[in-house]
Amino acid sequence: MNGHCLCGAVSLTSPDSRAIGACHCGFCRRWGGGPLLAVHCGPDVQFQGSENITVYASSEWAQRAFCSQCGTHLYYKLLATGEYFVPAGVFESADFDLASQIYIDKKPGYYSFANQTPMLTEQQVIEQFSSPGSETTA
Repeated sequence: MNGHCLCGAVSLTSPDSRAIGACHCGFCRRWGGGPLLAVHCGPDVQFQGSENITVYASSEWAQRAFCSQCGTHLYYKLLATGEYFVPAGVFESADFDLASQIYIDKKPGYYSFANQTPMLTEQQVIEQFSSPGSETTA
């Protein structure tokens, strides 16, 4: 799959994936003004224009990146595995399915998705994805 930021200074290529996950945690909502709708792309994402990527260490176990020219959010990356979660809107394709929602107990009441998906609470996410003793905020 191919994608790029708003201004085109950064482009990326990733393996095909059609599943979108929605994250309702406070970090994602603060970062983008709403839930993060991201494609789990795994560790094999290639970037062009990397000199235009600014990385922010958002926790001890993850980082977020954006285009330093236009501000487009480019990825959320798990440091332990190197896996990228790329906002769906970055990709040229719109052929995605909402497959899951996490931090559902942190979702504010002012929005709701009609899709029926598996949903994990904050505690379930922590139990499933974090290693013992690691920071658990996004």
